[in-house]
Amino acid sequence: MAEATRPTYGNWRLPARPGIGPLGLLGTVLMLGGLIAALLIALISWVAALAVAVAVAAMTVPLAIRTMDGRSGLTITATRAGWAVRKITGSTVTVAGPLSREPGGQFRPPGLLRDLELLEGRDAYNRRFGVVHDKRLGTYSIVLDCDPDGGALVDPDQVDTWVACWGGFLAGLAHEPGLAGATVLVETAPDPGTRLAAEVLPRLQPDAPEVARALMTEIVAAYPAASSETSTYVALTYRPGSHGDGQPYGSRLATPADRAADMVTNLAIRVPQLAGALVAAGGGAVHPVPTERIADAVRVAYDPAVAAVILQARAESGSTGQQWADTGPASAEEAADAYFHDGYVSRSWLACEAPRGTVRSGVLRTMLEPSPRIARKRVAILYRPLDPASAARVVESDRRSAHFMAASTTGLVNARASTAVRAAEQAAAEEAAGAGLVEFGIAVTATAMSLDELRAADAEIANLAASARLRLRVAKGQQSAAFAVTLPAGVLPWLHTLMPYQLRGAL
Repeated sequence: MAEATRPTYGNWRLPARPGIGPLGLLGTVLMLGGLIAALLIALISWVAALAVAVAVAAMTVPLAIRTMDGRSGLTITATRAGWAVRKITGSTVTVAGPLSREPGGQFRPPGLLRDLELLEGRDAYNRRFGVVHDKRLGTYSIVLDCDPDGGALVDPDQVDTWVACWGGFLAGLAHEPGLAGATVLVETAPDPGTRLAAEVLPRLQPDAPEVARALMTEIVAAYPAASSETSTYVALTYRPGSHGDGQPYGSRLATPADRAADMVTNLAIRVPQLAGALVAAGGGAVHPVPTERIADAVRVAYDPAVAAVILQARAESGSTGQQWADTGPASAEEAADAYFHDGYVSRSWLACEAPRGTVRSGVLRTMLEPSPRIARKRVAILYRPLDPASAARVVESDRRSAHFMAASTTGLVNARASTAVRAAEQAAAEEAAGAGLVEFGIAVTATAMSLDELRAADAEIANLAASARLRLRVAKGQQSAAFAVTLPAGVLPWLHTLMPYQLRGAL
C-alpha cells in the first residue's frame, strides 16, 4: 500500500528589488546621477562638488538603511512625519453626532471610510447585494458572506481539493476585468445568544413539563458564556474597466449616478459566478451581503456593545435599517499604537514576513480560530493579483536576480543563493504552466474594553503569530487606517497612499 503524503506549501518570495545593494532603483539612480553631477561640477569648483556630494549622500543614506522587514529609512521617516502632521492638525480625534460639527449631525465613519457610500443591486437570482462605492477613488466593492465548513472531521483529500480550488480562485482573479484587489476577512466575537433565544423561546409549549421548560431556558441563558461567533467575508474591489473601443467604462453616460448604476448592473452579473467558485473552494453557503448588513458590521466594529441589539432587531424584523451615515463612532481618538472608539480600544498589527519554509494547509488555523483571551478579533488577508503579463515580468526578473546573486557570491552565502535560485526557477516554471501570481499581506485587529485587556490580547496575538509562523509588528502611527482595512468595506491600503505603489516598489 502506498503511503499517503500531505502536500506542503510555501515558496513565498519578496519581489526582487532592482538597484545596487539595499538602495533600490530610485536610490541607485540618485547615487549614480549625483556622482556624475559631482564629477562634472568638480571641473569648475571643488566646493560646489562637495556640496552636491553631501546632498546626494543625505538623500541616498536613508534609502540604504533597511529594517528587517525591508522598510527603508525614508519610508519610516515619512510615516512618522505623517503621524506628526495629523497629531498637530488634530485629525487624530473624531467627534460626531448632533453636538459636533458634522454636517447634519450624523455619525459618519472617519478616516478612509469617510468618502464611501452604499449602493444596492440584485443579482441573477434576485438576491440583494450591497456595493461599497468610494467616490474619491472611483472603486466599487462587493462583499460575499461565507459559511465555511472548517477542517474538523473532513478527509485530507477533501481539504487538499479545497486548497486547490482556492488557488484556482486566486489565479482566476487576475482575469477579472477591472479587479483591483480582494480581501478575506475572518472575524471572531462572543456570541450574545440572541439568535438561539429567538429560535427556542417562542417555540416553548405552555403545557410542557416545568422541568423541560426550565432546562431549555437555562441552556439559552448559559449558551453565550461558552460560545463564539465567527463571520467570514470576501470583499472584491473593482475599478471601472474599458469598452472595446478603448473608451473608459461608463464615459458615455450622462451623470455619475448613471455610471454607478451601470457598474452595479455589471457586478450583478459576476456575483453568482464568484459565489460558485467560493463554494467549490470550501466556502460553504455563500451569498452576497446586502447594504444594511455591511453597515451593521461596521457599526458593531466601532461599538461592540450594540451587537446584541442589532441581532435582536434582525430576529424581530429581519433588518435593522442601518444607514451608512450612522455607522461611525460618536468619538474616536487615534494614538500611535492604539485606537480608542466609543469606550473600547483596538490595536492593529501588520505582517512583515510570510511563513518561512514549507507549511501545511492549516498554518493559519490558530490565528483564525476564536481565542479565549481576545474578545473580538479580525484577521484580514489582502490579495493583489497580477495580470499574466506583469506576472511573467516579475518571475523573470526574480530569476535573473537570483542567478546574478548566485554567480557573484561564494562560501556559505552561496548556499543560500543556490536555494534562492531553485525557488525562483520553480516560481518561473509554475507561472509558465499557467499558475497565477498574487501579492498578499495580512492585517490583524484586536478590540478590548480596557488597556489591561488589550495587553493580554497583545501577548495572545504574539503567541498566535508564532504558531502561525508569522512575524507581526504594530502599525505605529497607522492605527486608524489599519482598523479600516480589517472591516468588510473593500478598503485596499495601496490605493490610498500618497505615493503610487509602483513607485514604492522602486524604493
